[in-house]
Amino acid sequence: MNASLIVFLKEVRENLRDKRTVITALFTGPLIGPLFFVMIVNVLISRQITQAEAPLELPVIGASNAPNLVAALRQQGFDPQPPVADPIAAIRNRDAAAVLRIPAGFGESWNKGDPAQVEVYYDSSLRDAQGPVNRLRAMLERYSRLTGNMRLVARGLSPALANPVVVDERDQSTPRSRSGALFSILPYFFVLTVFIGGMYLAIDLTAGERERQSLEPLFVNPVAAWRILLGKIGAICIFSLSSLLICVAAFTAAGHIIPTEKLGMDVALGPTFALEVLVLMLPLVLLFAALQTLVAAFSKSYREAQTYLGLLMLVPVLPSVLLSVMPVKTVGWMYAVPLLGQQVGITDLLVGGSVTAAEVAVCLLCGFAVAAIMLAVTARVYASERLAISA
Repeated sequence: MNASLIVFLKEVRENLRDKRTVITALFTGPLIGPLFFVMIVNVLISRQITQAEAPLELPVIGASNAPNLVAALRQQGFDPQPPVADPIAAIRNRDAAAVLRIPAGFGESWNKGDPAQVEVYYDSSLRDAQGPVNRLRAMLERYSRLTGNMRLVARGLSPALANPVVVDERDQSTPRSRSGALFSILPYFFVLTVFIGGMYLAIDLTAGERERQSLEPLFVNPVAAWRILLGKIGAICIFSLSSLLICVAAFTAAGHIIPTEKLGMDVALGPTFALEVLVLMLPLVLLFAALQTLVAAFSKSYREAQTYLGLLMLVPVLPSVLLSVMPVKTVGWMYAVPLLGQQVGITDLLVGGSVTAAEVAVCLLCGFAVAAIMLAVTARVYASERLAISA
């Protein structure tokens, strides 16, 4: 039997007996992301729906100064609460998301036909305040526009005079594209799952065996070092790919649980999407396996390799972070860059776009080319006699 296959079967069988590796690669790594994602998104959606449908309850100072205004706001779903002594303190202490204050001179300015001022106290740095403040602002603007039109009609003028420019907004977004912003973090989860799925196995198969002094007897056999390396890389890839399959399946199931339709969104995390993700991620499976093995080969102990690979885990974050703060138009060359190609490809699929066969081919060819280079470097390190010597 081929030496690489023997090493491959040996490493897979032994690591299936290791509870830590199995739990990390096949349970914790691929499932923790989908579980947290489903919980967080469900909470956010439920909260937004509740805020949009529930009456807007905010303290009002000086409600008696503008009873008509308060009555009009009530008709729009506003529920005025008792006034607070210090609106600034109420906002800072988070006793209220916002406070509406109607000055004593509101009625006098209103009767003269002058602009009547109201004050809205809020803290824009508080995320919880954005929804209530936007709803209150929209209510006040609607009341202002209505009363302004009534004043023009009372003077025999057309309300159109106050609106010389009419903006007809034509939103070109689709339910699928609107869900893209919500699910834009999915590529990062897939990349991280591949990385974690094989990380502990890669550490144990090189740094771990080196520390246990079991790597030297393996190299004593009349087998080329690169054959041993291929067997170990194959075992790491199997665990990483299995972890990815579980993660993709979990997110596919999550797509049917998250009530995105309540927000006018549509996300298609079906079998076609899962298959396209798996194809795009294949180069990273081999690339990460070779990279993790290379780092573990330079480490003298299991703990040292774990530290280095923990820092290396920050690398997959870079494309997601850069694209989130600097949105860019997808161009063909991006598919030639490992990690970036997977990020833009999966993101395009999430927003309802398509990845052409040429783009997939570029992503696979360039990704496997970089993985082959990394594999060659790792094989050169494996050929060194010093690798089998523990410090």
